[in-house]
Amino acid sequence: MYEGPVQDLIDELGRLPGVGPKSAQRIAFHLLKLPAVDALRLSTAIVEAKSRVAFCQQCFNVSEHDRCVVCSDPRREDGVLCVVEEPRDVVAIEKTQEFRGRYHVLQGCLNPIEGIGPEQIRVAELLGRIEVESITEVILCTNPNIEGEATAMYLSRLLRPLGVATSRIASGLPVGGDLEYADELTLGRALEFRRALD
Repeated sequence: MYEGPVQDLIDELGRLPGVGPKSAQRIAFHLLKLPAVDALRLSTAIVEAKSRVAFCQQCFNVSEHDRCVVCSDPRREDGVLCVVEEPRDVVAIEKTQEFRGRYHVLQGCLNPIEGIGPEQIRVAELLGRIEVESITEVILCTNPNIEGEATAMYLSRLLRPLGVATSRIASGLPVGGDLEYADELTLGRALEFRRALD
């Protein structure tokens, strides 16, 4: 619809997850209105991130070094692994300040429809860490959707014969939510994993 570099910019922005055609167009025109120094700062940040950031060789979180900040921290509890789908999940859990163990980032979840099996995510690496790092507990923190549930069940079956205590994060209603707006699965989980009041 547009000529040359403008359409190229819209097309590239449209390839980003969650950015549809209208959003891509809106972002592109916003970028074109920016002073050159601001646009250059954005492009420099992208280039720097791509050139300097890789994945931790131990847990597969994002890192500028061979080992990420969590894996390098001697104060973290050894023996307990929290398994998550993506690096952004590590950030979400760290914000709670409730977990002091270490992480394993799968870099995805099982999704046979999209051709993602155990070989496409970091399952083999997880199993390799169990004995090497003397892991005694694994907490499965995959997303509470069909793919996340399938991944958690698959990993649970693999870990059970290894004698590792395996648990799954609880799921239920969000604080401030109304029962009438909860879907059946969420409400069912909330009832199933209820706890006694002191």
